[in-house]
Amino acid sequence: MPKREGETDYKYEDYASELAAHRLPQTDALVNQTMKITLDTGTSFDLEFVDQNEVNWQSDNERGTDWCEVVEVAPQTYFIDMTFAHQPSQSQTFVVNTQSRQVLAIRTIMREGDVGQEPRAVHDFIHGVLGDPVIPPTGRKPAPTRDLIGLRGLYVYSPGQCFEHIYLNSKRYAWQCIVGPLHGESDVDMATVYKFDDNQYIFAFREFGLPVSTVFFYNWDQMRSTGKFFAIDENGAIDNTPAGALIKKLSMAFYPIDMQPL
Repeated sequence: MPKREGETDYKYEDYASELAAHRLPQTDALVNQTMKITLDTGTSFDLEFVDQNEVNWQSDNERGTDWCEVVEVAPQTYFIDMTFAHQPSQSQTFVVNTQSRQVLAIRTIMREGDVGQEPRAVHDFIHGVLGDPVIPPTGRKPAPTRDLIGLRGLYVYSPGQCFEHIYLNSKRYAWQCIVGPLHGESDVDMATVYKFDDNQYIFAFREFGLPVSTVFFYNWDQMRSTGKFFAIDENGAIDNTPAGALIKKLSMAFYPIDMQPL
């Protein structure tokens, strides 16, 4: 009997251990620094980075001290990732340019209960501003983009693990394992792409077959991706797994004006 959507022949643990060999290192540039981020929804976050992997935070009436990591993914641009002890099924990622003061916030939520044929993970993308929200940021405002539609590329996570991505349309992308424990496996999943700045993209996917999602920053100038997998492992625990890859572009398809993908 053929597989149905939502069924796989593999599990997350089969490939999760080798995702960070080519990842950029964490930075301590923000340690002992503070940030105020105000989202377009009006929600604000006050962050105090007390150590490389510890942040004091306050958002409206909530506050806490939790795990975080910071990676400088482009000049003056930081990938800030946070998890919450009181909400283990959610994580918060900020991409922040400290010069332009542009911010893109990505909330990842692993839903409970019956989600039908939909991915278990959802992503909320909200634009924000660093510092005083009354003063407009400069530069490009992060926004959804169609720039990657038609692109095929290789993402080399380690010497023993490589995946091909094919960006099909504004909602879905296809992947196949070229090298690694999932060699020959492939699927089509839900995906969202934002353009953060020139040659800079945020890519997030939500898998159908497993409770797995990602948030990645693509730097075309460096041809690197930096991000994380957010998943439920076989024991039912949440994994927030660092990941990063070297990128090799393979080809680009160009569609006629009157025959555009969704």
